[in-house]
Amino acid sequence: MQQNKSNDAEITLERHAILLLLSILPLCFLILAFIFDTPGNIFSGIYNIVISPDVLLTDYLEVGGLGASLLNVSIISLINIFIIYKLEMRITGSVIAAILTVTGFSFFGKTIFNILPIYLGGFLYVKYHNIPYNNIIVTIIFSTCLSPAVSQIAFSAGLPLYAGIPLGMMIGVVTGFVITPLSSNMSKLHGGNNLYNVGLTAGVLGTIIYSIMKSYGIVIEKQLILSSEYDMFFRIFLLIYFILLIAIGFIINNNSFKGYGKLLKFSGKLISDYTQLTGFGLTFINMGIMGFIGMIFSYLAGGLLNGPIIGGIITVAGFSAFGNHPKNSIPVMVGVFICAITGIWDIQSTPVIIAGLFGTTLAPITGNYGIFAGVFAGFLHLCLVMNVGVVHGGINLYNNGFAGGLVASVLFPLFESFRRKS
Repeated sequence: MQQNKSNDAEITLERHAILLLLSILPLCFLILAFIFDTPGNIFSGIYNIVISPDVLLTDYLEVGGLGASLLNVSIISLINIFIIYKLEMRITGSVIAAILTVTGFSFFGKTIFNILPIYLGGFLYVKYHNIPYNNIIVTIIFSTCLSPAVSQIAFSAGLPLYAGIPLGMMIGVVTGFVITPLSSNMSKLHGGNNLYNVGLTAGVLGTIIYSIMKSYGIVIEKQLILSSEYDMFFRIFLLIYFILLIAIGFIINNNSFKGYGKLLKFSGKLISDYTQLTGFGLTFINMGIMGFIGMIFSYLAGGLLNGPIIGGIITVAGFSAFGNHPKNSIPVMVGVFICAITGIWDIQSTPVIIAGLFGTTLAPITGNYGIFAGVFAGFLHLCLVMNVGVVHGGINLYNNGFAGGLVASVLFPLFESFRRKS
């Protein structure tokens, strides 16, 4: 009995320590928001962010300014960390990926208003099925990729606020209620070779929502609102953050990189939880290294760091606790790069750069079928991701997860058939 109590205390201490480490990024953003901007500008900027359409691509750094964007990001990130804390959940790779993903996308698309109805829908789902909220909270965090539908109907559908806000919130609640059973079945299509599985589910569900909206005359205008003035600030900040991640991981891993070669041998196929497979030390090292690789990719492509690109880099770092590593991710980036320079797309454009970052959702293809398969997957990914957004009108923030899911759903059975033949 005493031994069990000791183990429980150690697990609790570890959980609190990891949550504290995950809180470093949003707490830094919170402090910097009020250092670099005035309260008046920040709160007026938050208002502009909340009422903006939020569909792809709406950069909050441009819509609300630096201070408001950092405050929006920090609040959303800290809310999710607090939820994980209150639910007393074990910190796993999927939890880390979820927290950093929602953090990254709070630079473009997710607001302190439009995510809340989806959490309520998840709460109603667990009450209806009489299951713990712990069972679905990670899926619910990821499913906030459909939060632009809430804002679009609430503020941009031409409806009076007294009708638009309740209707938008109702769409969010329904989304949170149905997303869990849908996503669990979608994973079968790609055999775990698409890390952003909820993105595929949200793409299908978003297409249905968008089609209903169009049927009632609600038109979504395309958005390409991007900032350009905070590039150097975020290059320095992210550089420091990823160095810190590697340093923390190095210390946790007994002041060494020993064992990192083992991590690189995993395919990344769902579920590849590096916190359980190799420990938190190597996981943080991998997150820092992949963050650097994301920054290098954006630099080589010639793009400026704006909200979507920053969100992409942070998301890649998050999923480096849950599937991504250099060996399985770089070939996919190379495939995207080759497609861009040989096709009609501008390699310097933000949509192409984030396709290279988020395209690493297909990293398990490399891990399972080899480097050339990964390059081919990245090539196909850019072709699809630049065209499939029209079917959901941009209300699915994980458009790359949707496109990646389609690519993986085709390549997975195809490559498996070749493997069986050989």
